[in-house]
Amino acid sequence: MTETPPLLVDIDGTLTDESRAVDPRVFPVLREWPEPVVIATGKAMPFPIGLCEFLGIERTVVAENGGVVFVEATDELQLRGDHEAALAVGEAYRDLGHELGFGVVDLANRWRETELVVSLDQPLAPLKRLADEYGLVVLDTGFAYHVTDPSVDKGTGLEAVCDELGLAPGDFLAVGDSENDAEAFDVAGEAVAVANADATATARADRVTDAAYADGFLEAVAPYRPA
Repeated sequence: MTETPPLLVDIDGTLTDESRAVDPRVFPVLREWPEPVVIATGKAMPFPIGLCEFLGIERTVVAENGGVVFVEATDELQLRGDHEAALAVGEAYRDLGHELGFGVVDLANRWRETELVVSLDQPLAPLKRLADEYGLVVLDTGFAYHVTDPSVDKGTGLEAVCDELGLAPGDFLAVGDSENDAEAFDVAGEAVAVANADATATARADRVTDAAYADGFLEAVAPYRPA
C-alpha cells in the first residue's frame, strides 16, 4: 500500500450520488483516514462543519470556494473575499428583474459570509456583467452560479490550512469534480477528478477515475487504503 497522504475532498458530485445525497460508503473512509482531511466545498461553512461533526472527524474546512477557512486544531477562522461587493451584485441583479432562485428563505445564501450564489435556472449573462463591474467572477460549479472574489479559491484555502497545520499543499491528495476544484488541483501533490467532472477539472487533474460520483471518490482513494 502506498503511503497515505493528507486528503482534500469536495462534497457535491464527489462524495454524493447524482441526486446530491452523500453516499454512506464514504463515511468509514473519511473517519479512518490516518492523515488530516480537509472538506473543501462551494457551500457555506455550516454544511461542511455539519458533515465533519456527524462523521466525528476534525472540523477542517474550506468553504465558499476558499472564502471561508476553519481549522479546528488551531481554532483559526479566516474570512477572505469581498462580501459587500457580492451582495451588491445580488441587489443589482434583482433590480434588473431577476431572482437568486432559491426561494424566500434562501438557505443557499443564508449563512454565506464571502460570496453569493444564484440558481442555475437564472440568466447568466447579466450576472457575469454585474460581477465584472464589481471586480468579481462567476463560477459555474454545476450546482449553482457563485459570485466570488477572484483572489480566493480552493487552492488559496488549502494553502491557508497548510499554514495552520505545518503542511505543504504538495503533500495532499485532492479529489473533486468541478471548475472550482481546479486551483486546488494545481497546488496539490496529486489531483484526481471523478468521471462526472467537468472539462476544467478533468484537464487540470493528474488522473480521472473510471467511476463517477462517490464511486469515483472510492476509486480515487483506493491505492491508499488497505486491500
